[in-house]
Amino acid sequence: MASLSVSSAPLEPPSAVEAETMHKVMWRLLPFLMLCYFIAYVDRVNAGFAALTMNKDVGLTQAMFGIGGGLFFVAYVLFEVPSNLAMEKVGARLWIARIMITWGLVGIGTAFIVGPNTFYLSRFLLGAAEAGFFPGVILYLTYWFPSRYRARVVATFMVAIPVSSFVGSPLSAALLELDGAWGLHGWQWLFIVEAVPAVLLGVTIFFVLPSRPAEAKWLTREESEWLQGRLEYESRTRSTAVGHLPLWKVLSNPYIWALALIYAGSSATSNALSLWQPQILKSFGLTNLQTGFLNMIPFGIASVFMILWGMRADKNGERYLNTALPLALTALCLFATNLTSSLTVTMLLLTLVLIGNYAIKGPFWALSTEILSPATAASGIAAINTISHLGTGGATSLLGLIKDQTGSFPLSLLPLALLTAAGAITVLLLGRNQRRAPEPAVRAEARAG
Repeated sequence: MASLSVSSAPLEPPSAVEAETMHKVMWRLLPFLMLCYFIAYVDRVNAGFAALTMNKDVGLTQAMFGIGGGLFFVAYVLFEVPSNLAMEKVGARLWIARIMITWGLVGIGTAFIVGPNTFYLSRFLLGAAEAGFFPGVILYLTYWFPSRYRARVVATFMVAIPVSSFVGSPLSAALLELDGAWGLHGWQWLFIVEAVPAVLLGVTIFFVLPSRPAEAKWLTREESEWLQGRLEYESRTRSTAVGHLPLWKVLSNPYIWALALIYAGSSATSNALSLWQPQILKSFGLTNLQTGFLNMIPFGIASVFMILWGMRADKNGERYLNTALPLALTALCLFATNLTSSLTVTMLLLTLVLIGNYAIKGPFWALSTEILSPATAASGIAAINTISHLGTGGATSLLGLIKDQTGSFPLSLLPLALLTAAGAITVLLLGRNQRRAPEPAVRAEARAG
């Protein structure tokens, strides 16, 4: 493989206009985008809590539940790249709004499944509806944030993932207690109540989310010109390992596949545990409410470390080790769950798993957006996220199958451990390769293409 030209040197302090501009951009965009992603993730993983009573009501085995979880990612993979390319053509505001409104309506419809087939259909449609949201937002952030800010910004944005489980766990457990209200099961209320905000936020996007800095009326002329100038300068001068390539070359580029493998373990772990951890904890004999409150603890602690690690990655400018170390921690602790039958030790290990798993998000996506050229960012980000979700879908399905065959949740976590360990090794190899070969050969291929 060719090398990557990614700086690891600390950066100079920002100027006054830079500091003021980025302060405004962060506070105007990030809270709203985090709220959107929070709702997206709640709607994606609330089936994990619904399963505590839904599986029995509609006749789902653990294997069937796992297959349904996997079908979400089949649809996600099929529609993600086209969705992100469509967003680049029609604009962030319109496309992200479309995504949110669609998945909200599908989420409401999930409340009315009646058996395995309708469950499979609802998960597939939800994956198709949500496809493109995450890579779309990552691409959107590159329109607003220079490279020196991206690890902390992505980490802050993605903290919505663990926060969704931190806040959503007790909320979902409480909604299950509405069983029988107006003739609906508790899990039906859970799907309906948690999906409606997606539709409302989708409509709100038209009023609060500008597509580019030039449209931001809350920036002064000086601030807007500085930001646009800085982003254009970085676009012209940045050396990248993946240049302006057509889609088929993006998908055949070894860097895309290496980055997808690195992210696959993290993506699979976060999605699988968000979906299955309530059932893992419930297996220790807890009530639904006890499960809800215990489930929130690992995600709450991981939320804090996620932001701190992203800030650390930006401060020292090192992307490779800041990605590899959390992945290694995640893999080791997933393996270690097989060595205990204690609820306390299992909670500690799951907390460490999630700390490592969410800590990599900021430095990894900062590394990826520095490797990709601006012209390839839309298809490249979507391709990385899409390919990585092949592992996510497979791991989610395998978890249910292994649990049905062995009766053991720890054994079912082993595929996640192996995938995460492979990612840690891959990012270390990429870092070593970058230090050895200063000129990326892939750039020559990009020029030729």
